[in-house]
Amino acid sequence: MAATPPKATYRVQVRPGFDLDATAAIVDYLADLGVSHLYTAPLLAATPGSQHGYDVVDHRAVNPELGGEAARQRLLGALRAQQLGLVVDIVPNHAGVAVPPANPAWWDVLRRGRDSSYADWFDIDWDRGRLLLPVLADDPAALNDLKVVDNELRYHEHRFPIADGTGDGTAAQVHDRQHYELVSWRRGDAELTYRRFFAIAGLAGLRVEDPAVFAATHELILRWAAAGEVDGIRVDHPDGLRDPAGYLTRLRAAAPDAWLVVEKILEYGEELPDWPVDGTTGYEALAAVGGLFVDTDAEGDFTVLDTQLVGHRTSWENLTHSTKLAAATQLLAAELTRLAALAPEVPTEQARAALAELAAAFEVYRGYPPHGARHLAAARSEAGRRRPDLAASLDAVTRRLRDPNDELAQRFPQLTGAVMAKGVEDTAFYRWTRFVALNEVGGSPAHFGVPPAEFHRFAAAQQVRWPASMTTVSTHDTKRGEDVRARLAVLSELPGRWAEQVKTWMEYAPLPDPSFAHLLWQTAVGAWPIERERLHAYAEKAAREAAASTSWADPDPVFEQAMHAVIDRMYDDPSLHDELTELAAAITPAGWCNSLGQKLVQLTMPGVPDTYQGTELWDNSLVDPDNRRPVDFDVRRELLARLDGGWRPPIDTDGAAKLLVVSRTLRLRRAHPELFTGYRPVPAHGPQGRHAVAFDRGGAITVATRLPLGLARAGGWCNTALSLPVNEVTDLFTGRVYSGGETPLDDLLSDYPVALLAPPTAAVEAAS
Repeated sequence: MAATPPKATYRVQVRPGFDLDATAAIVDYLADLGVSHLYTAPLLAATPGSQHGYDVVDHRAVNPELGGEAARQRLLGALRAQQLGLVVDIVPNHAGVAVPPANPAWWDVLRRGRDSSYADWFDIDWDRGRLLLPVLADDPAALNDLKVVDNELRYHEHRFPIADGTGDGTAAQVHDRQHYELVSWRRGDAELTYRRFFAIAGLAGLRVEDPAVFAATHELILRWAAAGEVDGIRVDHPDGLRDPAGYLTRLRAAAPDAWLVVEKILEYGEELPDWPVDGTTGYEALAAVGGLFVDTDAEGDFTVLDTQLVGHRTSWENLTHSTKLAAATQLLAAELTRLAALAPEVPTEQARAALAELAAAFEVYRGYPPHGARHLAAARSEAGRRRPDLAASLDAVTRRLRDPNDELAQRFPQLTGAVMAKGVEDTAFYRWTRFVALNEVGGSPAHFGVPPAEFHRFAAAQQVRWPASMTTVSTHDTKRGEDVRARLAVLSELPGRWAEQVKTWMEYAPLPDPSFAHLLWQTAVGAWPIERERLHAYAEKAAREAAASTSWADPDPVFEQAMHAVIDRMYDDPSLHDELTELAAAITPAGWCNSLGQKLVQLTMPGVPDTYQGTELWDNSLVDPDNRRPVDFDVRRELLARLDGGWRPPIDTDGAAKLLVVSRTLRLRRAHPELFTGYRPVPAHGPQGRHAVAFDRGGAITVATRLPLGLARAGGWCNTALSLPVNEVTDLFTGRVYSGGETPLDDLLSDYPVALLAPPTAAVEAAS
């Protein structure tokens, strides 16, 4: 494990427009905020114009659009001047191939085919013929637009190499001699001959299980780590790899002192395999923390509402099976075909059907020892229940999947992870809209909230098993920002009012897809006020992801026009606008309470807390690219300076109260890590104990309010108290000193709905 894990990280979406020099310019602010490490998006050369960096095209160089190596050195200098470390994001599973000339390895493979020295880099099924590239228009005459220019094949803006000695004749004749074949974009999902990242043809799978490929694609990152220029590594999407455990063992051996976390998404109740890593990127913590502020008693009311709105009771199990099966047989049909070909003893169509059913029934992203056999057995049982006609085929392929040395068994988990991601995260989360605050990466919408006792069990287990795992409540992949979810959680305390209001709105401004309409209204209330163009962009992406009334492949202009018309009415219809504004305003104060509570809990619970860029103030971001919008760091600097001058803001002022909580908490963790070495729940005594969540980390005590509307309806804390240590403690947010013993919560939480208690000397240090 890492020699010294970070105390806390701050995630910056480094990208063209906010490059390494711009990042260097905020390092002093990050140091003042209290983090110990900058945590960046991928830094290697990516597809030109990439806004995320997960489409690496050259593993040998820093992205020139970020400023290149010189800018990286300037960033390192800025970090060292502030005594901050660096955590970098790496992408071992795939490379960007959407712009072939930008990727030297891919260009060489296209030019030389199997003879390329890079042919083994990519997971290509050469036995199926030429390498298919789905770039053409869906038109039989598309190849007529192909031209030969400067010894390249050109199709509009697309450029492709020409193999030596094959450049004579018409463009069509030249094309027919190449190691690749340009085909319609619609053929990609069904016929591609290379493994992709999910269903994205522009991201080709890498074979990092090959030691030579690992060495070539990791040389630069590992050189930085060996030189002490990188302290931590975040591994993107390990589930896509052929052998994640083997890969992580090799990576740990190559970077023995690095803090190593993996983007492994765990399903409800699933545990991280015993890999040589420090933990995950924190989605399980996100689910536990967010669920803590949802009223579990409201599940029945929201189930009834969902049933009334859509006209039938929705089974999460059946819905996800359907969306996963569609992902396996449609979006990932090419990968399914490749797997079926590895089982020639089973008729092709039956092998495809059996493998698709098993993938749809797989209850986690993929199985790992020692629990993988159990998950496979459960999938076989469920697939057999749904498709008894496939019993013989299911038995045949399952026998193969039990053998870890079988190529089919090695490749099948790469399919199940993609099926889960595309079928659930990117489809079902947009279709089952009972309560969208729970529809989050790493979460389970079928589990309605997290009771405090369950949260404490989770946190205590994390302290024992994964004390250096990352925690988060927002990332670049979350479906909606942490403060949007915190405000939506308030609706769980108002199920009756919400049901009445949303029914009225849906009748007044109808949409032919009631499930999506419910998502749209929840999103609007959760993010309001939100700029019109942002809500339009979000709704279009969400509706196409749901693929129920429209889709990316076949947009339905009639539905989308109706959807956009409803959004315009939210802004242009005075009565609708006023009602939406009134409800959002009514739940916003309680949403702020939830926001401060979940932020404090996440920052102080076991693990290494990450703060996603900009979320130290109120943030109403939605799914990417909305959550990659520019952050105004000047405003944050100014507010932090005012806080350091002694200002104690009210909760409703520009998010400054959240900045107070974040900065004081991070500074305490950085200066006094010894106060965060244990975990013990601190029970609240009294009639409103269920509204408090508190725990002692070994000297630092967190106190947060949950279900604030219910607390207000009950008349406040009503003689509810916490038993504090005998020694004096100071609340970092108010500066008040408490002498221990039974401390009334109406005193402790009179200014803010949260408190962080620490020894007086440590509290003073954190405030300065």
